[in-house]
Amino acid sequence: MAVNLATIESVTKVYGTRALLDGVSLGVSEGDRIGVVGRNGDGKTTLIRMLAKLEEPDGGRITHVGGVEMAVLTQHDSLDPDATIRHEVIAGRADHEWLGDARIRDIIEGLFGGLDLPGFPDGLDTVIGPLSGGERRRIALAKLLLGSPDLIVLDEPTNHLDVEGIAWLAQHLQNRRSALVCVTHDRWFLDQVCTRMWDVQHGSVHEYEGGYSDYVFSRAERSRIEATEEQKRQNLARKELAWLRRGAPARTSKPRYRIEAANALIADVPEPRDKSELMKFANARLGRTVFEVEGITVKAGPKLLLEDVTWQLGPGDRIGLLGVNGAGKTSLLRALRDAYTSEGDIQPDSGVVKVGKTVRLAYLSQEVAELEPTTRVLQAVEQVRSRVDLGKGREMSAGQLCEQFGFGKDKQWTPVGDLSGGERRRLQLLRLLMDEPNVLFLDEPTNDLDIETLNQLEDLLDGWPGSMIVISHDRFFIERTTDVTYALLGDRRMRMLPNGVDEYLQRRAAMAAAAAATAAASVASGATGAGGAEDSASALSGGDLRAAKKELQKLERQIAKLDQKESKLHAQLAEHAADFSKVAELDSQLRAVREEKEELEMTWLELAEQV
Repeated sequence: MAVNLATIESVTKVYGTRALLDGVSLGVSEGDRIGVVGRNGDGKTTLIRMLAKLEEPDGGRITHVGGVEMAVLTQHDSLDPDATIRHEVIAGRADHEWLGDARIRDIIEGLFGGLDLPGFPDGLDTVIGPLSGGERRRIALAKLLLGSPDLIVLDEPTNHLDVEGIAWLAQHLQNRRSALVCVTHDRWFLDQVCTRMWDVQHGSVHEYEGGYSDYVFSRAERSRIEATEEQKRQNLARKELAWLRRGAPARTSKPRYRIEAANALIADVPEPRDKSELMKFANARLGRTVFEVEGITVKAGPKLLLEDVTWQLGPGDRIGLLGVNGAGKTSLLRALRDAYTSEGDIQPDSGVVKVGKTVRLAYLSQEVAELEPTTRVLQAVEQVRSRVDLGKGREMSAGQLCEQFGFGKDKQWTPVGDLSGGERRRLQLLRLLMDEPNVLFLDEPTNDLDIETLNQLEDLLDGWPGSMIVISHDRFFIERTTDVTYALLGDRRMRMLPNGVDEYLQRRAAMAAAAAATAAASVASGATGAGGAEDSASALSGGDLRAAKKELQKLERQIAKLDQKESKLHAQLAEHAADFSKVAELDSQLRAVREEKEELEMTWLELAEQV
């Protein structure tokens, strides 16, 4: 029988006149891995702070079993700014001691990308004080994981981690014996790590078995049976469940819910996006040309990020852009934006960016645009437009769109200066959408958004007819909102990944293994090895490699054209549905296109392995 490590009994917490938690009773046992979800401001962080005894309840009590060791990652670290990373993380261990410990090596490599801490000016001897909040957070997380606590409590542990770091952390926590309570908005992470969910809402905490996918099903079924939640939230839950159930079986590793019940619940729910219909709208709004990139070079100061990149964003394309930090994702979007805003006058260091004449670009950057603090939420939205056309006959007023994004009638009159970081992010998204763009660049759009707001944003984007590029470390959001994935792997190139995020992680792992093998060979062979490495680099820079790169780019353009052709055929099939002979002819063409596309993708994969 599992030992109960911590107990919350009839706990109440009040702020002002609002009861964040009202008579809540919960328990954490050995082996539990609990994910905590809920809207921003509903009490998730307060709940785990009281669980960790960092904050006192107004009523009830919290007890820990005798001798339990707890480690807590809060949103504000307590690191010594005058200390080095070595002092805080390695904590006095000699180099031979920690380098000989596989667990320590794994944690440092997983969170920092290598034992030499690339990105930190002095490696382990870097002083903590001048570092960014994200860098300090990784240090605090590494320090916590190097211990051996019975219970780990984490508040937003995936913040400031890239896709690889999040995947590593999920695997690491799966393999640990410690119990876990974790607040996060990263739904993929919740599915991979958690075996139970706590949903904090309206002063109560509802418990669910399983990870995020199981929670979505249980929540939707509960809404259907009890009919206690409003129709809008029920429909969003059912729509998200439909996407989860119809996708790859590997999306959840814990399919505990009843398959028959899930299928019945989503029987009348259409696919999230009608791709052929959206493509017709996009072509009508954008024409043939959106962004065409021909042989461009992108730099950040003296650093060369991208070299000789040729690529295009077509009408209706939904592209997810992955890459290591510093590979040039944001710089690429800025280069495209600069070409748009300057009407082609501002171009990259070399090459050309062509912009379609009908493009209306909206760019959500990582920086939250500052607004006058005294401006009310509704006023800030109406400054852009009072009504918005979201496509497919969907028109909303500024107030209606505010409500869809969680700004109720009372909240719409809140001054901007009183909003939280997440609420400001929501307002920034609202203002972008009110301007009726037909091209969206979203750079880390999920930052500071709770899961319910993410669901609402995904629902809006499902019916949005335009072209879109999304940069995000939120794997769930990338897979949910985009159709094609490209990657910048730090080698100045841009690659299409037919197998999406999984292929990205495989490629990054292969690159890391190759780099480790090269380093080991260099150490083993000394000066001779160094000469061999130079010979290898010389061989790689020869004509064969350049030819292979050009062939990859050519294949990517051909695959993109076949994607467009496939979408047009889908649209024609819908248009001629009553003409059986025409349908048969179009279906034959569609099969031929798919076969050709599969052959090209296989050729691309084989060639990519050699480069």
